[in-house]
Amino acid sequence: MNIIETDYWCLMLPDEWSAEQSEDVVLITDQDGIGELAVTTLVRASGAGEEIAAMDIAREESPEISAWHAADYGGFTGFTGQFEESGSVITEWYLTYGDALLYITYACDEEDDGLDAAAVDEILSTLVRGDALAT
Repeated sequence: MNIIETDYWCLMLPDEWSAEQSEDVVLITDQDGIGELAVTTLVRASGAGEEIAAMDIAREESPEISAWHAADYGGFTGFTGQFEESGSVITEWYLTYGDALLYITYACDEEDDGLDAAAVDEILSTLVRGDALAT
Protein backbone atom coordinates (compact mmCIF):
# COMPACT_ATOMS: atom_id res chain seq x y z
CA MET A 1 0.00 0.00 0.00
CA ASN A 2 1.11 3.53 -0.77
CA ILE A 3 0.16 6.43 1.49
CA ILE A 4 -0.88 9.78 0.04
CA GLU A 5 -0.71 12.56 2.62
CA THR A 6 -1.57 16.25 2.53
CA ASP A 7 -1.91 18.70 5.41
CA TYR A 8 -5.68 18.15 5.39
CA TRP A 9 -6.19 14.47 4.60
CA CYS A 10 -4.48 11.15 4.10
CA LEU A 11 -5.44 7.96 2.29
CA MET A 12 -3.92 4.65 1.23
CA LEU A 13 -3.65 3.36 -2.32
CA PRO A 14 -3.43 -0.26 -3.43
CA ASP A 15 -0.07 -1.10 -5.05
CA GLU A 16 -1.48 -0.95 -8.59
CA TRP A 17 -2.59 2.66 -8.09
CA SER A 18 -0.34 5.72 -8.16
CA ALA A 19 -0.76 9.43 -7.45
CA GLU A 20 0.62 12.72 -8.71
CA GLN A 21 0.32 15.77 -6.50
CA SER A 22 0.15 19.33 -7.73
CA GLU A 23 -0.50 22.36 -5.59
CA ASP A 24 -4.28 22.09 -5.81
CA VAL A 25 -5.14 18.55 -6.95
CA VAL A 26 -4.06 14.97 -6.32
CA LEU A 27 -4.59 12.79 -9.41
CA ILE A 28 -4.87 9.05 -8.72
CA THR A 29 -4.84 6.39 -11.46
CA ASP A 30 -4.48 2.65 -11.67
CA GLN A 31 -1.99 0.84 -13.89
CA ASP A 32 -4.79 -0.21 -16.28
CA GLY A 33 -5.62 3.42 -17.05
CA ILE A 34 -9.37 2.79 -16.81
CA GLY A 35 -10.24 5.98 -14.96
CA GLU A 36 -8.91 8.86 -12.94
CA LEU A 37 -9.68 9.85 -9.36
CA ALA A 38 -8.98 13.50 -8.52
CA VAL A 39 -9.04 15.07 -5.07
CA THR A 40 -9.19 18.85 -4.73
CA THR A 41 -8.93 20.41 -1.27
CA LEU A 42 -10.53 23.76 -0.52
CA VAL A 43 -10.03 25.33 2.91
CA ARG A 44 -11.63 28.52 4.15
CA ALA A 45 -10.13 30.82 6.74
CA SER A 46 -10.63 29.49 10.23
CA GLY A 47 -13.62 30.96 12.03
CA ALA A 48 -15.17 32.25 8.80
CA GLY A 49 -18.67 31.73 10.12
CA GLU A 50 -21.33 29.10 9.60
CA GLU A 51 -20.62 25.48 8.79
CA ILE A 52 -19.87 24.53 5.19
CA ALA A 53 -23.04 23.06 3.65
CA ALA A 54 -21.88 20.31 1.28
CA MET A 55 -25.33 19.82 -0.26
CA ASP A 56 -25.74 23.51 -1.08
CA ILE A 57 -22.34 23.57 -2.77
CA ALA A 58 -23.01 20.30 -4.61
CA ARG A 59 -26.35 21.49 -6.00
CA GLU A 60 -24.89 24.83 -7.06
CA GLU A 61 -21.70 23.48 -8.64
CA SER A 62 -23.12 20.28 -10.18
CA PRO A 63 -26.68 20.94 -11.41
CA GLU A 64 -26.36 18.07 -13.92
CA ILE A 65 -26.61 15.56 -11.05
CA SER A 66 -30.23 14.88 -10.18
CA ALA A 67 -29.80 12.24 -7.44
CA TRP A 68 -27.48 12.81 -4.49
CA HIS A 69 -26.60 10.20 -1.86
CA ALA A 70 -25.09 10.65 1.59
CA ALA A 71 -21.39 9.83 1.86
CA ASP A 72 -19.15 9.42 4.91
CA TYR A 73 -15.43 8.65 4.75
CA GLY A 74 -13.11 8.97 7.73
CA GLY A 75 -15.11 11.72 9.41
CA PHE A 76 -15.56 13.66 6.16
CA THR A 77 -19.28 13.77 5.41
CA GLY A 78 -21.26 14.99 2.45
CA PHE A 79 -22.81 13.78 -0.76
CA THR A 80 -22.04 11.88 -3.94
CA GLY A 81 -23.73 11.74 -7.33
CA GLN A 82 -23.07 10.63 -10.89
CA PHE A 83 -23.76 11.86 -14.42
CA GLU A 84 -22.81 11.08 -18.01
CA GLU A 85 -21.18 13.56 -20.36
CA SER A 86 -19.62 13.14 -23.82
CA GLY A 87 -19.10 9.37 -23.51
CA SER A 88 -17.78 9.55 -19.94
CA VAL A 89 -19.29 8.68 -16.59
CA ILE A 90 -18.35 11.10 -13.83
CA THR A 91 -18.91 10.52 -10.13
CA GLU A 92 -18.49 13.47 -7.77
CA TRP A 93 -18.19 13.71 -4.00
CA TYR A 94 -18.48 16.87 -1.92
CA LEU A 95 -17.16 16.05 1.55
CA THR A 96 -16.59 18.41 4.47
CA TYR A 97 -14.76 18.33 7.76
CA GLY A 98 -14.44 21.55 9.76
CA ASP A 99 -13.19 24.29 7.45
CA ALA A 100 -12.21 21.87 4.65
CA LEU A 101 -14.16 20.81 1.59
CA LEU A 102 -12.92 17.90 -0.50
CA TYR A 103 -14.17 17.90 -4.08
CA ILE A 104 -13.48 14.43 -5.44
CA THR A 105 -14.20 13.18 -8.94
CA TYR A 106 -13.82 9.84 -10.64
CA ALA A 107 -14.15 9.78 -14.43
CA CYS A 108 -14.03 6.89 -16.89
CA ASP A 109 -15.41 5.95 -20.30
CA GLU A 110 -19.05 4.79 -20.36
CA GLU A 111 -18.03 1.26 -21.37
CA ASP A 112 -15.77 1.04 -18.28
CA ASP A 113 -18.40 2.27 -15.82
CA GLY A 114 -18.29 0.22 -12.64
CA LEU A 115 -14.98 -1.54 -13.30
CA ASP A 116 -13.11 0.50 -10.68
CA ALA A 117 -16.08 1.13 -8.37
CA ALA A 118 -14.97 -1.30 -5.65
CA ALA A 119 -11.36 -0.09 -5.80
CA VAL A 120 -12.38 3.59 -5.61
CA ASP A 121 -14.65 2.85 -2.65
CA GLU A 122 -11.80 0.95 -0.98
CA ILE A 123 -9.44 3.90 -1.52
CA LEU A 124 -11.95 6.42 -0.17
CA SER A 125 -12.67 4.20 2.84
CA THR A 126 -9.08 4.80 3.99
CA LEU A 127 -9.56 8.59 4.06
CA VAL A 128 -8.67 10.27 7.35
CA ARG A 129 -8.29 13.92 8.32
CA GLY A 130 -4.83 15.44 8.35
CA ASP A 131 -3.03 17.28 11.13
CA ALA A 132 -4.16 20.70 9.88
CA LEU A 133 -7.75 19.73 10.71
CA ALA A 134 -7.05 18.47 14.21
CA THR A 135 -9.35 20.16 16.66
